[in-house]
Amino acid sequence: MELHYTVAAQTDVGIFKDVNQDSMTVKVADTPYGEVAFAVICDGMGGLDQGEVASALVVRAFEEWFINEFPVMLNKGMTAKDLHDIWNDMINDCNLRIMAYGNENKKPMGTTLTAMLFVGNMYYICHVGDCRIYSMGGQPGHEFVQLTTDHTFVEREVSLGHMTPLQAQNDIRRNVLLQCVGTSPDVNPDFLMGEVEAGASYILCSDGFRHELQPQEMYDYCYAALNGIVWRVADRAENTNLMNKQLRQLININIERGEKDNISAILIKTANS
Repeated sequence: MELHYTVAAQTDVGIFKDVNQDSMTVKVADTPYGEVAFAVICDGMGGLDQGEVASALVVRAFEEWFINEFPVMLNKGMTAKDLHDIWNDMINDCNLRIMAYGNENKKPMGTTLTAMLFVGNMYYICHVGDCRIYSMGGQPGHEFVQLTTDHTFVEREVSLGHMTPLQAQNDIRRNVLLQCVGTSPDVNPDFLMGEVEAGASYILCSDGFRHELQPQEMYDYCYAALNGIVWRVADRAENTNLMNKQLRQLININIERGEKDNISAILIKTANS
């Protein structure tokens, strides 16, 4: 089974900040092993100066890897361990570069990082911080699944049983990160992998995209509303436009409800050949 990918991405500075500190990229490429897709989203630290510099640096590093190094890895027979090791090295390098830049300019800064690679029938995720990836559709019972875990104070408290999910959602510390790229000598990213569900949709989003939305709303706009479309490569441009429209509507809903953060999301739709 060969999978094809249709992608869309939208971002907005929001109603409160002067600068959009989110950065992202999404790419689809043909390879001798079939179509692959790659997406990265980073949220520069909103309370720190020049967070947009940190997020753009990390996105650019991963984008350059995908363009220049990933084809070589793929031709050599990429393994999950290869990917884990190279992504760890890249994150550590970015971490040191951001810290050095911040120290030199006396402007501390940092960024979250969430990256997702689709190869064959597998996906691979690298994750630091509180951007999220959701899976929608595919197999029955998988209508809406959060694939990543937030590296936040409140998420840790929930996992320890010290706080309920509802308490975490309303806690003023909900955005306090336990780790991000550029603020401490050690970064320990999560590395996840799983089987791609044909027909499923995947959302990568910054925290500003999800604060004011319910999971059902994301599902309705980004999966249910698109489920009747024929997903053919020949119709990709038209379908991309429709997906962008759906993301933009959700961003507008966030803005109408008063979301103060930058708002960004990437939508990836899978389909059989």
